[in-house]
Amino acid sequence: MSFPTYWAAGLPQLERFRRVPLLERVTPIQRLERLERTLAETAEPPRIYVKRDDVMGLGGGGNKLRKLEFLLGDALGQGCDTFITVGGRQSNHARQAAAACARSGLQCELVLTDVVPRNDETYLRNGNVLLDTLFGAHMHHLPGDADALAFAHQRAAELEAAGHRVYVAGAGGSTPVGCLGYAACAAEVVHQEAELGEAFARIVVANGSSGTHAGLASGLAAMDADPSRIQSFTVLAPLDHARTATIELAQRTLRLLDAGRTLDAAAIRISGDQRGEGYGIPTDAMLDAVRLLARTEGLLLDPVYSGKAFAGLLAAIRNGELRNTAVLFIMTGGTPGLFAYEPAFRRTANDSAA
Repeated sequence: MSFPTYWAAGLPQLERFRRVPLLERVTPIQRLERLERTLAETAEPPRIYVKRDDVMGLGGGGNKLRKLEFLLGDALGQGCDTFITVGGRQSNHARQAAAACARSGLQCELVLTDVVPRNDETYLRNGNVLLDTLFGAHMHHLPGDADALAFAHQRAAELEAAGHRVYVAGAGGSTPVGCLGYAACAAEVVHQEAELGEAFARIVVANGSSGTHAGLASGLAAMDADPSRIQSFTVLAPLDHARTATIELAQRTLRLLDAGRTLDAAAIRISGDQRGEGYGIPTDAMLDAVRLLARTEGLLLDPVYSGKAFAGLLAAIRNGELRNTAVLFIMTGGTPGLFAYEPAFRRTANDSAA
């Protein structure tokens, strides 16, 4: 795969970094006209678009492939034969890492923690966990309070003592190198805006390990575009922690792209309104958002990340915050996770029937 011309035009700095091509094409942007008509019954909706980062073909799709292009490129550039990463038991990043390593010829080890308070068989065995096994990853399951990254480094030391060369990536692949994938996505969005003749007043994403927001913000800043039009909804960390982590990661990624540029912390906009009781714990708003998009557009949101972020976008629309404008929601994938959350959807369906 050649280096995309619109990346080179928007962010030529990216050509300095090795990458493993995992994306088959530019992910499309689609308008949700039927959803707009449905929302018009109770609000004055904006023009609503989605960027389909869920349709990447490898490993069930999803946005972490953008980060893995650069992370695996870095790993192979260092001569590594093993890739270790961490996440929750139903981590989308872990599943995509396992698939990307299978394609790239790397051994993959996943350090997965039980951070969601569930122990039913559907959650423990189905969804992403099933796919991790199919992709041949070696999995380590730890309690929710364990230090997964410390375990990963300890495991890396054991493997290196046995003659392997190991690359360790943190949760979500959210390192400055990994975030280059979403800096590249920012260049992609700017290119597509010009093609569509739209300027998105708001770009909405979920915020878990902060990498998607940080990468987009650093990419826009590096192109002299406005990073403050990105709005994320934290689904993992409390708001203050999410904001601090995202600012730091965005600034570090921008320095990697262009050491002479800075990013104003005030440009990082995050909401804590949709987090609910915590990471991976369903909310009524998330369940309603997943159903609404499925029943109006036939599109699937995941229950942990984009389901909660889309609920935030719907709330902003219904509150009248986004009239007479265009908004872009980045669908980050995670569809396999829906199967691990079947009990939550079944329970609420039964409640409605009652």
